[in-house]
Amino acid sequence: TVIFDFDGTLAELNINFDLMRQSIDQLIDSFGIDVKRLKNSLILEKVQEVEALLETTLPGNARSFRVEAYRIIETIEVGAAANGRLFRRTKELLSSLTQLHIQTGIITRNCARAVYTVFPDLPKFCHVCICREHVNNRVKPDPYQLNYALLSMKASHHDTIMIGDHPLDIKTGKNAGTLTAGVTTGHFKEKHFIEVGADFILHEAADILTYL
Repeated sequence: TVIFDFDGTLAELNINFDLMRQSIDQLIDSFGIDVKRLKNSLILEKVQEVEALLETTLPGNARSFRVEAYRIIETIEVGAAANGRLFRRTKELLSSLTQLHIQTGIITRNCARAVYTVFPDLPKFCHVCICREHVNNRVKPDPYQLNYALLSMKASHHDTIMIGDHPLDIKTGKNAGTLTAGVTTGHFKEKHFIEVGADFILHEAADILTYL
């Protein structure tokens, strides 16, 4: 089984994470919470932390915050996806793996709308696609998302490699007990994947075919 990240690994979405972070921070501030006192820096984890804080202090506001936060995030993701594209060899890669009798899956911190905007015929090429709403936001690097994909395919982590363009993808694979491969088609370079102990480093995801 080969499990892929999506944005930066199989596709290019160019999500404006600076705008997303700024918008979420402004929303947090509007609910009277000091962003600088939060423990998490990743956007989804920050939203979950604030929601948990509001549940203990102002329960009535927790749901309102959650709904608006994810509306902001999804709007930015889908907007970017409208101008996104699959990498040139993505469909060839997925088709080749299927011909080799290798199962394929996608796990992503993105919403499903964004993924299917870029890749509407995804089910023809990939066995499962697990987005954040499918796992109640228990996303990478939490191994739950990867384990959920493997369970869906009745696959074992012993026979799986996790491929992604972010060190979080490598940490996810290690947390789930799979092999890992970093690809340099995103914003991170070879040295970053060496630092987190990736088993393989690829120029692009399709290069895994050479090893297989």
